[in-house]
Amino acid sequence: MPSRRRFLHAAASVTAGVAAPLAAGAATAAGARWSMVVDLSRCVGCQACTVACSLEHAVPADRYRTTVQVHEVRVDGVAKFAMLPRLCNHCDQPACVPVCPEDATFRMPDGTVQIDDDKCIGCGKCVRACPYRARFLNPDSDTVEKCSLCVHRLDAGLLPACVETCVGGARQVGDRNDPAGVVAAAIARGARVLMPEKDTRPAVYYLGLETLPDLPAPSAAPAKTAGSNPARA
Repeated sequence: MPSRRRFLHAAASVTAGVAAPLAAGAATAAGARWSMVVDLSRCVGCQACTVACSLEHAVPADRYRTTVQVHEVRVDGVAKFAMLPRLCNHCDQPACVPVCPEDATFRMPDGTVQIDDDKCIGCGKCVRACPYRARFLNPDSDTVEKCSLCVHRLDAGLLPACVETCVGGARQVGDRNDPAGVVAAAIARGARVLMPEKDTRPAVYYLGLETLPDLPAPSAAPAKTAGSNPARA
């Protein structure tokens, strides 16, 4: 039976190269503030983003930095399946940062929220604080992981792995400070954020979120990802 890693590699190869690289120098533009736009009408639930992310970051089995959740919702009384890509929202006011006792979770000048693996003690406080359930405790390293928005790729002028492999072109990444960019255009079209009542000011915007009126809140993280790690506390 093929290994999970071999399967993921084969699946990612099918969709590689769908999106074009960022314009030369875009990733190092002065004052860039990275955000992601997700167009729900384009998401087909293929999980190519999940596969690509798992390969790019060697994510442990049964853990995900990003994935597509499938919800059953009712629109005008009709039941339908809705796809909702999920990831770290790279908030302007992240709930995860102030609870970290070691300052391992921090916000970068480019707007992304990152984790310093060398400082993380695996206490799980940030995992529990995140209202989007976007973090997990890596059982191999005993440190917390999440979407980094592939800043190593952005710095090289490349797209995040999930964006590059998105079959439907549902994911785009851009600079919030660019008035002519994809983020500004999405906001002008009525893009919304998840759970605005949490006042975390997310940097992930969704087009079509209003079509999911009864979307449930994020499910609780599995016990292994939400608990503390006494051995490292």
